[in-house]
Amino acid sequence: MRTGRGSNRATPVSSRPERTKRLATLSVSVEDQPPVTVEPGDVSVADRVAELWVALAADQRAHGSHLQAATNRDLARDAVAQHAVTGGLVVARADDEIVGFVTFSKEQGDYDVDSRRGLIHDIFVRESYRGRGVGGRLLDAAEERLASDGIEYVSLEVLADNAAARRFYERAGYDEFRVEMEKQLE
Repeated sequence: MRTGRGSNRATPVSSRPERTKRLATLSVSVEDQPPVTVEPGDVSVADRVAELWVALAADQRAHGSHLQAATNRDLARDAVAQHAVTGGLVVARADDEIVGFVTFSKEQGDYDVDSRRGLIHDIFVRESYRGRGVGGRLLDAAEERLASDGIEYVSLEVLADNAAARRFYERAGYDEFRVEMEKQLE
C-alpha cells in the first residue's frame, strides 16, 4: 500500500530469478478452493476490486496507516478504473470471484533520470488464498508488463510495521531504496 509509514523499495526488473510467464492456472491442490487464474483486469471489475482495496486499507490500519478505508471507496474505485484503462490492473480469479489484485504504472515526472521506473501501487490477496503463490504471481504479472514497456526498475512502498509484507517483497528480490519517516506533531 502506498500510504503511511514505510520504505520505498526498488529492484531491477531483470533481477527476479527465472522470470517466466505465469498467467495460466495455478496448479495447487487445496481442498474446497477452485484453481486461481491471473489475468489483466478491465473496468468491469472496478467495483469488486474497490471492495478488495477497502479490505486492504482496513488491514493496513493495524500497521500504522492513516488512510481511511470505507470512506475512500469511491476514490479507490476511480483509481482502479484508471489503472484498468491504462493496462495497470491485474486480477486473480477463483471461478468468478476476484481474490486478489495489483495496480501499477510507469513513474511520471518532469526530472531527467538515468533509468525508467515502474511503481507498484497496491497489491492484495484475500486471506483465504494467501500462501498459495497468488501474490507472487500478481507481482510477477505486473513486473512482466512493466518490463515489456521498457521499465528497468520497480519501486513500491510497504508500511514499516508490516513484517509479513516486507518479507514477501524481500523474497521477491526487493531491497530498501529510500526510507520515509514520520513524526506526530503535538
